[in-house]
Amino acid sequence: MNTLYYGDNLDILQRYVKDESVDLVYLDPPFNSNANYNVLFAQKDGAQSSAQIQAFEDTWQWDQNAIQTYTREVEKGGPVADALRAFNLILGDSNMMAYLTMMAPRLQELRRVLKPTGSLYLHCDPTASHYLKVLLDMVFGAENFRNEIVWKRNFTKKGSQYEMTRFANNADVILFYSRSDEAFFKTVKVKNFDQDLEKKYNLIDDKGRRFKSEPLELPHMMARPNLVFEFMGYTPTWGWMMSREKLEDLAKNEKIYFTSSGKPRRKNYLDDYSGTEIDNIWIDVHPLGQKQSESLGYPTQKPEALLERIINASSNPGDVVLDPFCGCGTAIAAAQKLGRKWIGIDITHLAIGLIKRRMEDAFGDALKYEVIGEPTTVEGARTLAEQDKYQFQWWALGLVGARPADQKKGADHGIDGRLYFHDDNSGKTKQVILSVKGGQHVNVSHIRDLKGVLEREKAEIGVYISLEEATKPMRAEAAEAGFYHSDTWNRDYPKVQILTIAELLDGRQIDMPPIQQVSNTFKRAKREKGKDADQLGLLD
Repeated sequence: MNTLYYGDNLDILQRYVKDESVDLVYLDPPFNSNANYNVLFAQKDGAQSSAQIQAFEDTWQWDQNAIQTYTREVEKGGPVADALRAFNLILGDSNMMAYLTMMAPRLQELRRVLKPTGSLYLHCDPTASHYLKVLLDMVFGAENFRNEIVWKRNFTKKGSQYEMTRFANNADVILFYSRSDEAFFKTVKVKNFDQDLEKKYNLIDDKGRRFKSEPLELPHMMARPNLVFEFMGYTPTWGWMMSREKLEDLAKNEKIYFTSSGKPRRKNYLDDYSGTEIDNIWIDVHPLGQKQSESLGYPTQKPEALLERIINASSNPGDVVLDPFCGCGTAIAAAQKLGRKWIGIDITHLAIGLIKRRMEDAFGDALKYEVIGEPTTVEGARTLAEQDKYQFQWWALGLVGARPADQKKGADHGIDGRLYFHDDNSGKTKQVILSVKGGQHVNVSHIRDLKGVLEREKAEIGVYISLEEATKPMRAEAAEAGFYHSDTWNRDYPKVQILTIAELLDGRQIDMPPIQQVSNTFKRAKREKGKDADQLGLLD
């Protein structure tokens, strides 16, 4: 069941995911909430070509594709069509309208795949949350709305143009809907929610256990004469709060405390405290900082604690969790950690490569899952290169766990990717420069250019990844570059290396010192340990 899909999630959902087969959906659909509102709602030319959603270019545009989708959805009729027509009257031909138009069929597919006991959590920000809530009401039925959860990120976000005109925007919205009134839900309690626990549990017994005391006798306004009796040398004026049998049970379990004046009170141990039941305002889950071990350097990454809370509240071990915009894979990593099965979908090979590396780092070889939509042959790789050279580059870099050199399209200065390593105690981060070529015309000038980039960047190793076989002059030019010597490993590594896609698909890797606690594709995920992680390879 554990499956990672590359492709458009609408197509993947329609082709691969069965009706009522998923227990929980979490989605964080991309949208450029940092853009100026005038840009978000700007009128667009309907003849504009459709822009593929890229990993960091998350504005959906009103273009020919959006117009066709809008027409198709409206012609179906029903509540969703009514909502889209109303949105179009309000928003016109804007990017926001395109966003809602493209979300509509996806949300309907997500409802289709949910079991009657299933739930959906849609993560967004205030830019679009109100529109999305109306759309979700039409898809799921307003009666199946459960909560608007507000997640306070705690790291204040400020835009310079707004600093003097509004309060800082410091919260995201999570819209929680169920498929039906049969949906599973479990109340979540947290112990760290109350920051003053040690102050409240301010007493310590002779065994070192922290506790607080609470009254055992009734106040005079609640007097009950039938509960006035002597117990452990004390008789309350107005009566006990419980029967003699219950008082004896407390005494047997060492849960009665005597004050300095000899008055008995009940002991409530901190160890027995199950936590505070959380509501729809979440202020205790902190966002990721770049220096935290969990952070992979992915700009929209959410903390695992946030996803673990959602997964624990609305699913059971063995259930299926689906994330149709899985990005760097936080939802599926949390699902795996908590013993759930999972389905992840993303439209970029950059994300798919990162997720594969993350899951390998966190769970090791015991984790079994399937990847669908990636090239598995040279011909498949050639087709991808012809369709989109940037997707081909990201996929090829993912084969060696490399970081893309530039997150946006544009001039790369001869560098398509980088790897970093440490091989001594100097603290210096050393690097491998990668150049990826998907075209049919490869020649020795490419190797000369790579050698020039190595010299300019002062990099230790350069790697040329090619879809086609390298020529003899290319290999001779690479050999002339000599070697990088690692004193720690007492080894020489070719300074310029040539790898073909065929070799990479066959398992060959870059000849370089081992990466030690240094970012490769963004950063390495921490290794999951303990009982939960040990069981996860058996989920299928």
